[in-house]
Amino acid sequence: MNGRICLVGAGPGDPELLTVRAARLLAQAGAVLYDRLVSPEILALARPGAELIDAGKEEGRQELIQHWIYDQLEECARRHALVVRLKAGDPFVFGRGAEEWAWLAARGWNVEVVPGVSSSLALPALQGIPPTCRGFASGFAVVTGHQAEPEPAYWARYAAVETLIILMGVRRRAPIARALIDSGRRAEEPVAFIENGSTPRERLVLTDLAAVARAQVEVRAPAVFVVGEVVRCRELLMPAIAQLVA
Repeated sequence: MNGRICLVGAGPGDPELLTVRAARLLAQAGAVLYDRLVSPEILALARPGAELIDAGKEEGRQELIQHWIYDQLEECARRHALVVRLKAGDPFVFGRGAEEWAWLAARGWNVEVVPGVSSSLALPALQGIPPTCRGFASGFAVVTGHQAEPEPAYWARYAAVETLIILMGVRRRAPIARALIDSGRRAEEPVAFIENGSTPRERLVLTDLAAVARAQVEVRAPAVFVVGEVVRCRELLMPAIAQLVA
């Protein structure tokens, strides 16, 4: 065993939202294995001359690429004193961080964890959409939209959750919306999509569940998909945010 491997959260995209520890490790690491959703602005903070290895997954080849990632982590750690495994958001929010940590630990590698700011909470908040707010919502759930089939039986468990935050749900947004309506959520419930949040490419789409279900809403991945009355908080909060920025 030679190097140390750090599982690092890259945050939602803006390098200003990266943790101090994460930025320090990026500036020191000899190799960085990064996921597809890590922004170019974050990668620009890597040490000059460091190996930058694209470890993004492709639809239908996730397991094959995951095993390749394991091999790359070991190979890099034998060549470098410090290796960063860089994951968008937080490594443990649908990032397979726990699986990678368990695999590395079982093989005797020294692993450090650096949590990241999750896009699931940060990006809605930056748009004036808090997951909870007195009078609007007292609870929330963060779920994946990446199931093979968005069946009503799966989504029924979330029918009563006041704020629903869906990651990796852009591709299946219409069937997800239909399943949520079939499970009891109101068709007129407000919805927000935040594309490429906290980066210069950010775009906000405001609509309702019915329009999403009818496939009338154009959205491009990556985007955070928010369903709930808290979307209306933006009308109250954004004027205040504009005044603070001014």
